[in-house]
Amino acid sequence: MKTETIEILCCPVCRGGDLELIATETVETESGATDIITGILRCGACGIDYPITEGGIPNLLPPENTPDQ
Repeated sequence: MKTETIEILCCPVCRGGDLELIATETVETESGATDIITGILRCGACGIDYPITEGGIPNLLPPENTPDQ
C-alpha cells in the first residue's frame, strides 16, 4: 500500500474518521517512496482497526457484528 493512499481513505463504518497508519513493516521503493507491507489503519473517531496484511493490502471491510449473548 502506498503511503499517499492514506490521504484519500476514510473509515467505512463511521465515514467521518480519518485513518491513522500504524506500520509494522515498510519497504522503500527505488523512487524513494515508502510502501506499507503490514500494519494497521486505525479510525480516530470510532477506534476500529483495519489490518494491512502481507503484500500491503488493507482490509477495509467493516467488522462483523456479533449477536449479544
